[in-house]
Amino acid sequence: MTAAAEKKISCGTTPGVHHILFLFDQLQDLGGGAERSLLKITQWLPTDRYRVSIATFYKPSDADFFGQFGCPVHVLPFSKVFSWESLKVGRRLRAIIRFERVSIVQTFFETSDLWGSVVAKLSGCPILISSRRDMGFQRTPKHKLAYRLLGPLFDRVHTVSDAVRDFTIQQDRIDPNRVITIPNGVDKIPEKREKAHLRARYGLESASHLVVDVGSIKPIKGYEVLARTAATVCREYPNAVFLAAGAIQDYKYFDQLQKYIAALGLNRNFRFIGLCEDVIPLLQMCDAFCHLSNSDGLSNSLLEAMAAGLPCVISRVGGNPEVVAERLSGFVVPVGDDKMAADRVLTLLRDPYGARLMGEHGRHIIEQSFTAEAMVRKLVRLYDELLATKA
Repeated sequence: MTAAAEKKISCGTTPGVHHILFLFDQLQDLGGGAERSLLKITQWLPTDRYRVSIATFYKPSDADFFGQFGCPVHVLPFSKVFSWESLKVGRRLRAIIRFERVSIVQTFFETSDLWGSVVAKLSGCPILISSRRDMGFQRTPKHKLAYRLLGPLFDRVHTVSDAVRDFTIQQDRIDPNRVITIPNGVDKIPEKREKAHLRARYGLESASHLVVDVGSIKPIKGYEVLARTAATVCREYPNAVFLAAGAIQDYKYFDQLQKYIAALGLNRNFRFIGLCEDVIPLLQMCDAFCHLSNSDGLSNSLLEAMAAGLPCVISRVGGNPEVVAERLSGFVVPVGDDKMAADRVLTLLRDPYGARLMGEHGRHIIEQSFTAEAMVRKLVRLYDELLATKA
């Protein structure tokens, strides 16, 4: 690399301020929980002690949202790990780590965990942290083997729930002392706005009740279970509407889902509203949150729904049951059990006062244990511990 190129990459250092580089596989919008958590981390880290930057291996069609992070974002796209393209990207990443004097690299998802961790270590980065946010539903047999082989590279593995922690220890055979749980955190949400105005924005004035789910449209999220749940609920409340807010990530699945919803006679009762980066107004106009995913590490949309004061019906997956207090802030049902899910949603809709009390209890849980401030405070403690050890 030329001296001019090195100078272009380097942005200088400040004494006593450590540089953290977040490696994120595909940072393409703010529709996912990991993306929103990363945004909170970059916003809440103390700037007098840390400066941050991000590197992503995917070039989004609209990169304007990068400006919300308030830090440099390096777009280093490549499609195959074993290619000349990835070798060039590896050299660029190595230059960033070395010339910007990165103290900590924190990885998100498979490519960053496995390929990015090797590049970071070979580049001389002192501290490497892997952030595990799911139950490994995307892993192939090659991934499973690679995670076990490369596990010793990481100084710490950060998991978002105890369920993910247990999975990581068992599947990747990592020393439990090197695996730490720091849950996701969300901002405190102001009091509810006037519902009628919000519902008018979406043309939902005639809906008797609104039940919402937030998440990308893909098979793992279990929207077909939500559709069957809606079919049962709407037999008692024919003007109830179920809303699904999220970007379409699997168009074949989305097409099948639309046909399935039509076959259930739910064209008036089930609406997809697309990606909603600011979900708070949407949550605030609804009566209940129903999230029947087949797998989650810890759902950010669940935390946001509870912070907005919504009673919740969720499937028993990952760390979600660690947050919901059964019958106090919501209900937990078995995976795929639309009949029980419908019964629990109907319980909430039949008793608005009891549902409101559940929502208030859920809000209290979030304010006590799952704020963005608490999440970043625990991360700072982890960073400080590792930096002190390396020093």
